[in-house]
Amino acid sequence: MRLTQYFIPTLREDPVEAVTASHRLMLRAGMIKQLTAGVYSYLPFGYRMFRKAEEIIRQEMNAIGGNEFLLPVLSPNELWAQTGRLEDYGDLMFRLKNRELVLAPTHEEVFTSIAKPSLISYKDLPKIWYQIQSKFRNEERPRAGVLRARQFTMKDAYSFDATWEGLDRSYDAMAKAYRNIFTRCGLSFVVVSAHSGAMGGSDSEEFMVPSPVGEDNIAYSEDGKYSSNIEVAVSQTVPAGRKDSGKPAEEFHTPDIKTIEELAGFIGTDDKSRLAKSRVFVNQGKDKAEYIMVLVCGDDEVNEAKLQGKYGVNIRPAHNEELLEITGADAGSIGPVGAAEKGIRVVADLRLRDADELISGANRNDYHTKNIDLTRDVPGIEYMDLRVVKEGELTIDGGSKINVTKAIEVGHIFKLGTKYAETLDAKFLDADGKENVIIMGSYGIGVERTVAAYIEQNNDEKGIIWSGEMRPFDVMLISLSQAEGTVKDESERLYKELTERGLEVLFDDRAEVRPGVKFNDADLIGIPVQAIVGEKNLTNGNIEIKIRRTGERLLVNKGDAVAKIAELSKSC
Repeated sequence: MRLTQYFIPTLREDPVEAVTASHRLMLRAGMIKQLTAGVYSYLPFGYRMFRKAEEIIRQEMNAIGGNEFLLPVLSPNELWAQTGRLEDYGDLMFRLKNRELVLAPTHEEVFTSIAKPSLISYKDLPKIWYQIQSKFRNEERPRAGVLRARQFTMKDAYSFDATWEGLDRSYDAMAKAYRNIFTRCGLSFVVVSAHSGAMGGSDSEEFMVPSPVGEDNIAYSEDGKYSSNIEVAVSQTVPAGRKDSGKPAEEFHTPDIKTIEELAGFIGTDDKSRLAKSRVFVNQGKDKAEYIMVLVCGDDEVNEAKLQGKYGVNIRPAHNEELLEITGADAGSIGPVGAAEKGIRVVADLRLRDADELISGANRNDYHTKNIDLTRDVPGIEYMDLRVVKEGELTIDGGSKINVTKAIEVGHIFKLGTKYAETLDAKFLDADGKENVIIMGSYGIGVERTVAAYIEQNNDEKGIIWSGEMRPFDVMLISLSQAEGTVKDESERLYKELTERGLEVLFDDRAEVRPGVKFNDADLIGIPVQAIVGEKNLTNGNIEIKIRRTGERLLVNKGDAVAKIAELSKSC
């Protein structure tokens, strides 16, 4: 491909709106162009790279028996209403105002609707179906270019099995395929246990690329034996425990004390484990709302994903204006004593199991209660793991320390079970003629995210550094002069011979562009091998070759240049 025929509108300066390396470099390298917030046009260079990732994905999906589909982006409201996700997705889903249709954020419902009349016998199972298709989600705050966009490309796959053992086999096959995909895409990644969220189902794992610009936090042990999304991570903790002093619960005045830090300072303690942090959540059911007060130690934070895992995705923090009506107090003065009488369920973190001599809000503004004994004073209290794991804590077995880091989610796999098939009545007949619900799995990869994550891990101050299967071209051929003469003739010869050898070549044949600009563009675009044809070296019969990743430069005889470039292109 000649650069004079290829549209790559490179930028010299960093765009002011771009704060992540992938966003900045995708814009500067002419890969994408923003149309509106969270919506990007894919320019030829960017589209080429997304297609590279897609082809790797397609090959690995086909290798495990996947059948490729292409489903409509539009789907009817009623299909989503059947599974409850029309309500679950809420404003995150784009809906057409003049039709009872939505722009699909994912395709579980549509694939299941195809399976229902088609996979009617155990002989039809198992099946793996997938597509690579646009998805739409009305992100409130799109950011970081294609890492958090409103329109994006997803590979979504679905397995259909007759047995739970079959689901395990499909899930394991997909997990192996995902490892192959991200390895072939040149990513350094970790696999973590994860929260299923609105997808539902049981087991799920995320494929995470550690990066300071990631929106997720992952916890992993130093010995490499444990890894998890922070949303479901667990660790070894020290319980608050009991003192068995028998002191009676007693209210005391705490004027203008709203936070745990202020309370600790007010009573003069550094130990926040016995200062019970109280938060109220609303579990919005179809008929009425349920109120849940969550208690954690004052030095911990509530893990809302763990609450969702227990109570469903419709649970939410109570709004400040709701707290007075629910508890009798504003934020900072709420607590568990007397909550049951107000119709509030109280759930405490495991660190607080049966603890006493606690301090929490008194459900009266500017008052707290001390000497709370959860066993004595909070009838019906429940306990579960509710806290966010912290850096430096030990794994459950105490064998290793936990590190916490940010990461980019590039893939997620779920064991859906029967959730969607049961709701949509997708059933099959087994060998005995008995009707059973199809058992499903769901598996997603963000195509643009995969490419962006690669760039986050492979760049320098000059631009992107492509390599392996994630290289847009094998070599960038740079002619330092397109005036009639030996430089132009040699550049054309190299272009012809490299192409005939089967190499993909991007030929910078621009005539009116200075050498310095060509060198900067070549480094920005990041093709792994650069072949530079200039008059000075050519006078001595040489061609210069530069390795983009290392910056190493070689001078080779022009007669050996094609063979050397071909050799280097295989290893870079």
